[in-house]
Amino acid sequence: MKCVILAGGSGSRFWPYSRSSRPKQLLNIIGDRSMLQMTVDRLKKIKKVTHIYIITRKDLYDQIIDEIDGIDPANVLVEPAGKNTAPAIGLMGAYLGLDNPDDIMGVFPSDHLIVGHHKFEKVINTADHLARKGENLVTIGIKPTHPSTAYGYIQYDENSEIDHLDAYHVKTFAEKPHEKLAKRFLSSGDFLWNAGMFFWRIGTFMDSLKEFLPELYESLGDIAPKLNSGESFDDLWELIEPESIDYGLLEKALNIYVVAGDFQWNDIGSWNALYDVLNNSKDGNMIKGNGEVMNGKNNLIHSTGRFTAVVGTDDLIVVNTDDATLVVPKSKVEEVKQLVELLKANGQNDLI
Repeated sequence: MKCVILAGGSGSRFWPYSRSSRPKQLLNIIGDRSMLQMTVDRLKKIKKVTHIYIITRKDLYDQIIDEIDGIDPANVLVEPAGKNTAPAIGLMGAYLGLDNPDDIMGVFPSDHLIVGHHKFEKVINTADHLARKGENLVTIGIKPTHPSTAYGYIQYDENSEIDHLDAYHVKTFAEKPHEKLAKRFLSSGDFLWNAGMFFWRIGTFMDSLKEFLPELYESLGDIAPKLNSGESFDDLWELIEPESIDYGLLEKALNIYVVAGDFQWNDIGSWNALYDVLNNSKDGNMIKGNGEVMNGKNNLIHSTGRFTAVVGTDDLIVVNTDDATLVVPKSKVEEVKQLVELLKANGQNDLI
């Protein structure tokens, strides 16, 4: 299996700690290794994995080459500009397909937390098996433990289990739900969290792009010869429309299967997610760095330098960096991304 790690995101939900020039996947958010290094190390332990590739932005290339161990620099590819997941994955499909379109391609986010290696590897092996078995597009869904409103969901056909592998035909994909709907998903028993991991024979994937995203497929056909020669394809890439792999392909195709995973998983997609992973104190206060909470509970303080104090209040996220401070109720933490968009619109690029 050839594994592709998507590492071009900006990590705006983790502002102000995560910045465009130093995004979440390159930060030591959990432990003493970056999220991207943890992803590389995790994949290197899987026996079926033969090659690991990273696709990223131009401005992150040097950092990744300098900081990430275990990756051949020739296996780090650059997309000229961010176009969402479908073009990025398509570019890697076009590149890897030049060698052997029958190879299996696995696609992984660069910044998720996964605990339980043996269970994870078992699920990867099942996904690999299904991808080799036919013209199948395979994804991984996580068995939900609570009615989360932070994740997308995958509904599967309970009566379609394949070879007793805890793998099923996908009925539909659902966007992040409101709380009432998330509770309905959980109680129905046929929904999984969408983990954003995909597996397919490269030729099957490219054929699917041809059917459902024909303009992207044609553009990639023009770009592919330039990938081997090292020629610039910036002008061709500029013409490509942004599109997510979920909306552009997976929600339209019929040959989609999901493998149910029961390993511990978290996309660390917001400050709340980090709080949920790291908090283990009796009063619910989680402090990373230099800080203190007095007469309050269920707060998160993340301070990279200055002492930061929270007094007499609950359920706050407080993040302190050298040039910015964020104070937000945990119930409003999803609005951090909108704040970053506002800073961008106001021309405050030094803060993003």
